[in-house]
Amino acid sequence: MTAGDRPVIDRRQVRRSFARAAASYDDADVLQTEVRDRLLERLDLIRLEPRRVLDLGTGTGKALPALAARYPDAEIVGLDLTPAMLRVADARQGGPGRARPVLVCADAARLPFPDRSVDLVFSSLVIHWSPVLDQVLAEVRRVLRHPGLFTFSTPGPDSYRELRRAWRAVDEAPHVLPFPEMRALGDGLVRAGLAEPVLDTDTLTLQYREFSQLIADLRATGTTNASAGRRPGLTGRQAWSRLTGAYERERGADGLLPATIEVVFGQAWAAGDRRQRPSPGDEITVPLDSLGRRPP
Repeated sequence: MTAGDRPVIDRRQVRRSFARAAASYDDADVLQTEVRDRLLERLDLIRLEPRRVLDLGTGTGKALPALAARYPDAEIVGLDLTPAMLRVADARQGGPGRARPVLVCADAARLPFPDRSVDLVFSSLVIHWSPVLDQVLAEVRRVLRHPGLFTFSTPGPDSYRELRRAWRAVDEAPHVLPFPEMRALGDGLVRAGLAEPVLDTDTLTLQYREFSQLIADLRATGTTNASAGRRPGLTGRQAWSRLTGAYERERGADGLLPATIEVVFGQAWAAGDRRQRPSPGDEITVPLDSLGRRPP
């Protein structure tokens, strides 16, 4: 996720995009919901009794109730970079007889948790937004206690291939994020010290009647161009017309426009020689009024 020593993703733009999308996200997250549900289903195959679960990049918090129901004895923590997203997440949480999750505003590359304090890190469609993926993986490894699990999903490099082709008919500037390749992810997990990495892919295809509907969904979910080398400002009318015309060539025999997303699912474990008992002194306390503060 870097070009030489220069990150190819602008962290500030990521935060701005999701801050703008917080109010509209839940009405347009069809892809995010499908991928999150598939990642949750994969936990059915794993025997785990976590004491603390971290939803890394919780967004509007839709995974938190499912994680709480699956692990009723665990403390559930949701972390996100964007305060606006966490305010939406906070509004939907709670319920009779259920403890509210802890919500934390922080960067995935600088987790504000003690070493070996989390038993499960769950992260759906998040890690590709980090300027330096290795830092995120190293932080995940740091906070996981043996035999903790890291389970995640991320778009693969073949995602939005139709949109990439259409943009190439307009100019050569980056307009779609560079998504990590499976081999790079596997190597990164090993470098971070995570054990037994397993990765596989699914391909999902969304279909639209009009190109404008695809763009509206991307904007509504904050899935916009956060490349450091992007061109600032709005796309001009002539360029937009060329882009729309180029995407029209992707229309299928069914009359619909496809948007293909390659989804990489992965998991890896915190290595260790023996099962460690949870430490009693690693409580996390984060006041909800801190949600309006931005991380430094």
